[in-house]
Formats: sequence, structure tokens, C-alpha cells
Amino acid sequence: MAILTTGPIENSPVGGVRPIQQVTVKMANRDLVNSSTILIQGFILNGLRTLYVLEVIVLAPNAVATRNYTANFNAYEFVFTTSGLAEESTDISVWGKNGSGTIIGAQRIVADEQLES
Repeated sequence: MAILTTGPIENSPVGGVRPIQQVTVKMANRDLVNSSTILIQGFILNGLRTLYVLEVIVLAPNAVATRNYTANFNAYEFVFTTSGLAEESTDISVWGKNGSGTIIGAQRIVADEQLES
């Protein structure tokens, strides 16, 4: 079982609007035979660490899944727990998007950049 985290992400308003309104999570299982399971936990960081996303995704062999979550908070964090025979072949990326759906490069985390805890 691997635990990956984005770490705390600051999203304070600029000119009254938070830069990130939505988070897109992309998951890919590169294993051609085995499946993997991903537990997604999203937290609002507002003095407390409040769970607001709790979802389990089962990725079939060679499959890709995308999930979108609201992120209109001053700070947030995502934690991903991967398991299954294809755990080592499963990649996850996180993309922050503004209100019009444009990706904000400063708030993106790809598989090679995630912290393993």
C-alpha cells in the first residue's frame, strides 16, 4: 500500500476570487493484467483538517479515470492510498483549474512530484 499526498495547497483569494475553483484528479493503471484500488481523500484546511472527499476507485488493467472536485477553499489537501497488484503501476496527477476551467500550472502535481509518506 502506498500513500501519496499533495501536501497543503494554499488557495487564498486574489482580488476577491480564489485562483482554483476545481481540482481534476487523473489516475492511470499501466499494468496490462492487474487492477489497482485508489482511496481518494480530500481535505479542507481551515484551522481544522475537514474531510470533504471520500471515494474509492477500482482501476481495471490499462484503464484511466478522471474525477473532478470543488476546491473553492483557502487551502486544501488530497491524499491517495493505492493498493492492489497494480499499485506500483498506478500514476495519479492533480490539476487545479480556475472558474472557467483553465488549468493553473502553479497548482498542478504530477505523479513524479507527489510526496510518498
